[in-house]
Amino acid sequence: MAALSGGECRINHPLQARDTLLMAQALSALGSSVEIQDEAFVVTPGTTSDATQVDCGLAGTVMRFVPPVAALSSGNIRFDGDPHARVRPMKQIISALRGLDVEINDDDRGTLPFTVVGKGFVAGGSVTIDASESSQFVSALLLAGCRYDAGVSVIHSGSALPSMPHIDMSVEVLRELGIRVDVDIKDSTNATWTVHPGVPRSFNVTVEPDLSNAAPFLAAALVCGGSVTIPHWPTQTTQAGNALVSLLPKLGATVSRDGTDLVVAGGSEINGIDVDLHDVGELTPVIAALCALATGPSTLRGIAHLRGHETDRLAALVTEINKLGGKATETADGIHIEPAKLHGGQFATYSDHRMAMAGAVLGLAVANLVIEDIATTSKTLPDFANMWQEMVNA
Repeated sequence: MAALSGGECRINHPLQARDTLLMAQALSALGSSVEIQDEAFVVTPGTTSDATQVDCGLAGTVMRFVPPVAALSSGNIRFDGDPHARVRPMKQIISALRGLDVEINDDDRGTLPFTVVGKGFVAGGSVTIDASESSQFVSALLLAGCRYDAGVSVIHSGSALPSMPHIDMSVEVLRELGIRVDVDIKDSTNATWTVHPGVPRSFNVTVEPDLSNAAPFLAAALVCGGSVTIPHWPTQTTQAGNALVSLLPKLGATVSRDGTDLVVAGGSEINGIDVDLHDVGELTPVIAALCALATGPSTLRGIAHLRGHETDRLAALVTEINKLGGKATETADGIHIEPAKLHGGQFATYSDHRMAMAGAVLGLAVANLVIEDIATTSKTLPDFANMWQEMVNA
């Protein structure tokens, strides 16, 4: 939003991880200035007419949010990323931009790599997509659409839309920056968002802590029967990770607040649960790890879309839990886990930060568990291994 705004913006207390640094590099390639300071990102918007390349890494936000912005440039912008990124679904954002008269060359693959042929503007208008594979398809168009000549109307028509809190967050931010957004949600399979044209006002904001990154640390309280405190947990937020406050008690935790801090204490055992994680799918790996240690059966529903995340998370979780002696099976839209005694072994991470975090949770209870690549957590939390070690030592 800073790169689309009317002037210099300051983002205080940013997460500095691979995903966010890739986003900064992408926006710089498109002509904005992104100054990375210790405690802030300072962004001055700009554009480019040069041909350039954007490295998406494995960041869904970069590969999906930046192409609608690149369409406002006057040059050819080529997008590519990690090998795993080349299998992540991109067809909906590509077809949506084509529906708005943006030229994209992808050799009809519907995935990375592809090239956006910018002409300096996007006329805007109405576009219908099936965003059932990712809410990012909607958010991407809404955020950039404010700078399209006629704005944009995004109509979702298809299966149930996942991760609605993320779309709510996009709408909230647009409105905070002075952009008019009309929302008409009939149900999870039929909804329309209309963003009116305008220039977001410049801003100086402090970013909330990433609540989803807190999930493995809070899970540790349940596994070990101890207590974990996360400082500065927001009292009101649209973040999906806030669902931990209601999910963890179902698993047997006690959740309380101490001023601005959130305190989670574990009980004598972990309960099995039957829960729909459709809106908060990113929490699934850590919740599944807890379920693999539970005393009763668990069913995690509404998460078929996780098959298109950094890896096929449903298949990966079932495979890795079962390798340790667990009893996990895939369902049409989720995972079912029966209680089982786990043993040590190699836990593969599939270049997926959430898989590595799930392995760390299991490792608190399972001796001789070796996580294949803990460094993959650098995608969203570069200091994860040190933070985890300090917590365990404490």
